[in-house]
Amino acid sequence: MSAALELPEVRWLGSARLTAGLDRHQRLDLAAHSRVHPPLADRTRANLLELAEDVDLRGRGGAGFPFARKARATLAGADRSGARPVIVVNGAEGEPPSAKDAMLLARAPHLVLDGACLAAVAFGAEEIVIGVAAGSPGEISVPAALAERDLPCPARTVCLPERFVSGESGALIRGVNGQPALPPAVKARAADGGAGGVRQRPTLLSNAETWAQLAVAAQLGPEAYAAVGTAAEPGTVLLTVNRVGTGPLVVEVPAGTRLGPVLDACAIPPGDGVLVGGYHGTWLHPVDAAGAQLSRAGLAALGGTLGAGAIAVLPADTCALGEVALVAAWLAAESAGQCGPCKRGLPDAAEAFAALAAGQPSALEQARSALGAAKGGGACSHPDGTARFVLSALDVFAPDVDAHLSGPGCGRPVRGVLPLPRAEGARLEVDWSRCSGHGLCAVLAPGLVRLGPHGYPSSSSVPVARWQEHGARRAVNQCPALALRMRPGG
Repeated sequence: MSAALELPEVRWLGSARLTAGLDRHQRLDLAAHSRVHPPLADRTRANLLELAEDVDLRGRGGAGFPFARKARATLAGADRSGARPVIVVNGAEGEPPSAKDAMLLARAPHLVLDGACLAAVAFGAEEIVIGVAAGSPGEISVPAALAERDLPCPARTVCLPERFVSGESGALIRGVNGQPALPPAVKARAADGGAGGVRQRPTLLSNAETWAQLAVAAQLGPEAYAAVGTAAEPGTVLLTVNRVGTGPLVVEVPAGTRLGPVLDACAIPPGDGVLVGGYHGTWLHPVDAAGAQLSRAGLAALGGTLGAGAIAVLPADTCALGEVALVAAWLAAESAGQCGPCKRGLPDAAEAFAALAAGQPSALEQARSALGAAKGGGACSHPDGTARFVLSALDVFAPDVDAHLSGPGCGRPVRGVLPLPRAEGARLEVDWSRCSGHGLCAVLAPGLVRLGPHGYPSSSSVPVARWQEHGARRAVNQCPALALRMRPGG
């Protein structure tokens, strides 16, 4: 099986907990897992909730919501409805710079299942569901792990499209129920009814690392679990440290570890800026990044967020604005397109940032305005996270902004060092030899085509999100000059 899996490299600073045994094994099957992590005794509902509260276990998917509070809400929903709850493991890691959950499901799947099974027994679950990204190592590893062990209830694996929004909790639940894996238009708590199709059973959903942390806490007990980390945030955290030109490193460190030593251990210089928290995270100045504590509180003090623990460094030999513009365009195309901030705000911001990188003087204020309008009004956290990513870049890379707006630019090429998937979506292209400035394309696809000051499209090539394809085809089919065409991605 291991030959079929592309597995990220693993390291640790201090003691290995989630990564224990991975120095000796490519993947821990049940026999190897049992030698590294002794079988866990079942716990009662009250005992498991007390354990989660004692170690202040919080979600490791980005939001940091207290696990015990979420579990209590799910159990209250089950008591009200009379339905047994569903345990859902979120392993649909759709963010390019994050690989920690994929690593766990591929290399230590039984540790994740240990945590899920503990909850299933204690809370009387009807089913365990593990969501994985289609084509990821977890698609092979998780079913193999389920087949190896005795389970307290039925369990199944659900493969979801590898998209950024597929890992959002509401999108995951919709995917589990056989619907499109997109965030619902109206926010709803999974605890009140989530997975299970028509029955909509109360659902306790956490990401893969959270379930693995629960298992480690049950194995060690509260006091030993808190022997590393900080008083407020005990235990370890998993980081994905991205390296230019090679695969990512998944690194386990005690919570509160300084970022500088982590980068040193990975032989990565701080560059011109460090992104912490992934593409919904925050850019930090190199000096601030070196001393940043890798904890929720430590990064919040710098205006940042730990998120899912993804870290990327921007080297000095690439154009910072061009790199951010590429990610901003990808984030805009990855949205569900179901609310105003995603349909208009993010594409406007991406286009404005690309214009800023090209040196257009009015683009800076346009980008700030578009991102300000997008914040706070989305059906999910995607607009807010994207705004945080882009606005922090404007601050950290302020000298680059000045260079692009006041002169010939920074003089550096865009190397494409920030991880992005291979382009698969279509692009709308303008044939300038035919275009005569009718402007009909902007009417038929207003969220896609924007006209410049002379009435012509402002760009000759525009990425088309899935939800924009219908409007793009209308614009192509009805262009009077036959100047538009759709080019498939890939």
